Amino acid sequence: MKPKLSFFDIWNMNFGFLGIQFGWGLQLANMSAIYSKLGAEPDKIPILWLAGPVTGLLVQPIIGAMSDRTWGPLGRRRPYFLTGAIFASIALFLMPDSPALLFAASLLWILDASINISMEPFRAFVADKLNVEQRTFGFIMQSFFIGIGATLANALPLIFRTFGVNGAGSNGVPLTVQYSFRIGAVMFLLCVLWTVFSTKEYPPEDMDEFNRKKEQNRGIGGLLKEVVREIPAAVAEMPRTMKQLAAVQIFTWLGLFCMWMFFGLTTAYHVFHAPDPKSEMFDRATEWAGWCFAIYSVVCFLVAFVLPKVSQKLGRKLTHAIALVLGGLSLLSIYFIHDKEMLQLTMIGVGIAWASILSMPYAILSGAVPQERTGVYMGVFNFFIVIPEILAALCFEPLVHHVFHNNPLYVVMTGGASLLIAAALVARVEDNADPVAVTSGSGGH
Repeated sequence: MKPKLSFFDIWNMNFGFLGIQFGWGLQLANMSAIYSKLGAEPDKIPILWLAGPVTGLLVQPIIGAMSDRTWGPLGRRRPYFLTGAIFASIALFLMPDSPALLFAASLLWILDASINISMEPFRAFVADKLNVEQRTFGFIMQSFFIGIGATLANALPLIFRTFGVNGAGSNGVPLTVQYSFRIGAVMFLLCVLWTVFSTKEYPPEDMDEFNRKKEQNRGIGGLLKEVVREIPAAVAEMPRTMKQLAAVQIFTWLGLFCMWMFFGLTTAYHVFHAPDPKSEMFDRATEWAGWCFAIYSVVCFLVAFVLPKVSQKLGRKLTHAIALVLGGLSLLSIYFIHDKEMLQLTMIGVGIAWASILSMPYAILSGAVPQERTGVYMGVFNFFIVIPEILAALCFEPLVHHVFHNNPLYVVMTGGASLLIAAALVARVEDNADPVAVTSGSGGH
């Protein structure tokens, strides 16, 4: 039985997520605008976002399975946190200076691969360190830090503008964005270092068996060979609950991807009526879109600590379904909004959905998979995040061009509809480890 950890133990072990989300937040709020500045048309935006889902598809399950089999001076998961943080920080530092579209797109591949190397083991880290009773709180703490990191990242360009920073680099990217990426690079590395040096890991329960398997698969080559064998087996042996969650995740993350790709452009063209990406109005709209993202991130970390109490009353499934409905309706409502102040209100529902998306599915999953395979299953679970994003990146160009006539608003609304479908699919999920479900099944209080 794992010991109960203190509040600050759980705080320290999740602190690195603050830096990771700082990096993600900068990317999500600014990459479409950077691409537009470098000459990309709206219908070309989806394919340029392909780096994130593809690297997630390839990197997360491999890193998850590798970290399951790793043990050394830094433990099991922490070597991967640190390696990813170093490379991600370098990519963040260089990104806003990209001289051309191809350079920025290539750098995004490096950035996303590095972020995935850092992020995937953090999910397994919670299951490694916490007993069943504390896991929901552990994932909620991750949501809290994700909210703070994204808030700071999204608000920074507007904050710099408020303090009088003006002008742009030679590539047209505003200095407010360039300075924000520099700060993000430093934050990413420092926050991950905090977790690496403040948190210890438990060694494998059967060290002799662990060493025997390690001896059979000597070196990186042997480890990768075993990992490549295990991932298809893990997919074939997925628990029933995980398969049911997969459908929920597919529609959830399709909805989020639609929002991330096109909310900034929707703000520019639908709300601010910017004439083109080179206009001053486009830059102001991009900053305001980042501010709106900051609002949903603030809502996320405020709601994060309320969700456990709500889920204890309603159950994790109903809590998650309600949150997804609020997010979906909020994105659909943007059709009726033409005022920038009103646009902020849509982010309340999105923030509630985001807090639940970052915690409830993982809390449900952690009780449904074998403990010794948590890393690989958390990586496989990421398939159901990245596959819809890959399909969107590859297939949305004709949809955006011919059906939506390059109007980004309709892509964001498609995202809202997708979240509503995800909410309906939650009803199919069996959450047998949910304390509410268990209590109800045993005859009530």
